[in-house]
Amino acid sequence: MAEGRGAGRRSRDMSSAASQASCSFNGENVAAEGNGDEAGTSSMWEDDSTNRRMIRHQYRELINNVQQNREDLLSPHNNKLTEALEEANKLFTNVRQAREAALDAQFLVIATNLGKEKASQLHSDITVFDPVTFAEFLLSFMGLNRLEGDDDDDDGAGFLPRDAWHRLGREAEQCFKKSPSFHYMLGSFEPDPPAPRQRIERQRKAPNKEERRIMPTQLKKMEESYQEATEKEVERILGFLQTYFKEDPRNPISYFDFVIDPNSFARTVENIFHVSFLVRDGLAKIEMDRDKLPIIVPTDVNAETSGNTQGRNQCIVSISPKEWRRMIEIFEITEPLILPPPTAKD
Repeated sequence: MAEGRGAGRRSRDMSSAASQASCSFNGENVAAEGNGDEAGTSSMWEDDSTNRRMIRHQYRELINNVQQNREDLLSPHNNKLTEALEEANKLFTNVRQAREAALDAQFLVIATNLGKEKASQLHSDITVFDPVTFAEFLLSFMGLNRLEGDDDDDDGAGFLPRDAWHRLGREAEQCFKKSPSFHYMLGSFEPDPPAPRQRIERQRKAPNKEERRIMPTQLKKMEESYQEATEKEVERILGFLQTYFKEDPRNPISYFDFVIDPNSFARTVENIFHVSFLVRDGLAKIEMDRDKLPIIVPTDVNAETSGNTQGRNQCIVSISPKEWRRMIEIFEITEPLILPPPTAKD
């Protein structure tokens, strides 16, 4: 019984030991598997950080090279800027994080500014025009002979041949469009002139009877009244002239003393206007005295018509208020010789 109990206890001990051994073995396997995953993850993280560090380093080197070789990149004779952009595109294929993307954006800003400056330089080189160089080309083309110049100090001295400008004109006319040659359009034109079209006369609108009866009458009355007033004023001025001449025929009347009214510039202009009718109709004439000043004398109409008269000459007389006042002072005119009409109001 005692052995049986001992055997049973050993078997239980052995079974418990076996189970403990199996549990410990399984625990070791689980721990081993867990340590393997952590090791793989840490190795991948280290590889990724190493690649990112390398990409950032390459970006910084590329940015430094671009900034240091700025003059070479702006030169239009090479493609270094294009090569730098291609290298940046290769690096960008491995970019996964924001830090590397920020470096790529920084490089792109620098490359864009360089490309803009390079393009502006190319554009300015194309549109530059040097007038001095162009003039030199023209003179050489026209055949300027610099050896015949007298002044050796002047670089532009020389002589052009006689046909220099003709040569330039013949060369320049090739750049302009010429007129097309003459040719008939659908055959020649007919020699006979076209038949004249019949003109259709439009009927004019007959004026209103009231307008036809009233308006011409008013205009006629205005013309007649103005003409009568002018004729009366001319006759009145002729009477003054004849009266002054009869009082002292040996002393001629000065033209300016006769027409100038010291009290009214408007009356002076009217007097000059009315006296011109006397000269036009041959009722008065204007001559020059010894001092080369104009004088006015009445004429005999019958004697003028019967005798051989010379041709009349006309001139235009202009006067301004300043000249009018100056003449009053020079000729010492105090009173007008042509008295204003009774209805005139100055």
